[in-house]
Amino acid sequence: MQHFEAVRSHVGSQHELRQNDPYLISFDLELANSRYQGIYLAELEGESGARYLRISTPIGPLAGTDPSRCLRFNWQQRTGFLAVADLDGSPYLHLCENRPYGFLDAAELERMIRELGVLGDQLELLIATGSDTL
Repeated sequence: MQHFEAVRSHVGSQHELRQNDPYLISFDLELANSRYQGIYLAELEGESGARYLRISTPIGPLAGTDPSRCLRFNWQQRTGFLAVADLDGSPYLHLCENRPYGFLDAAELERMIRELGVLGDQLELLIATGSDTL
């Protein structure tokens, strides 16, 4: 996959898109136990002009979350990192991964979507229950 249109074509053939904008698509990933996790894919451009695919999933409001624990989580992760973006005008934690198109094929894209979706759902449950894990 060398560009966002190839990603859109593949993802659209596998999932029903909720949002389908020029450089942003989203869908609900079906998980175990009748759970769903929102997945967002967007194209980013680096300082050098290289283009990247960002895969992200919202996991919970930033309010009440210890930022140093988020940074520790980022340090320990091998895939994905926590970031903050506004959701309906409020700061919200997102689990993200950025990948250059040159190393992305359909199998890797599906693996990343599944991995971030499952981990994002687990983190969302931890935040919702007030667990001390994050």
